[in-house]
Amino acid sequence: QVQLVESGGGLVQAGGSLRLSCAASGSIISINAMGWYRQAPGKQRELVATIMSGGNTNYADSVKDRFTISRDNAKNMYLQMNSLKPEDTAVYYCNANLWRIGGHRGDYWGKGTLVTVSS
Repeated sequence: QVQLVESGGGLVQAGGSLRLSCAASGSIISINAMGWYRQAPGKQRELVATIMSGGNTNYADSVKDRFTISRDNAKNMYLQMNSLKPEDTAVYYCNANLWRIGGHRGDYWGKGTLVTVSS
């Protein structure tokens, strides 16, 4: 089994900061890429940022220069969110594309952590 567990969400005022964490565990051989996605009420899930195993990163235009994605080892990922805006309010999900023991490759998701930015 594979588990992705997010933490760090909460309520913050506009202009404030939060740091999200994602911890992957289970029968993982290697992780190809990890990313953060978010889903606001009444909207589709959207990409926030991704980070490849080699360290290359990609950001949505709406969060560039405000959010920073990082990994400290093969299985932990972070999202530093600065200058938060009310429109950043959403449930944030961790995603990993990985190889499992047994030779299976696939996409896995966490259950999400809620970020609420008040104006």
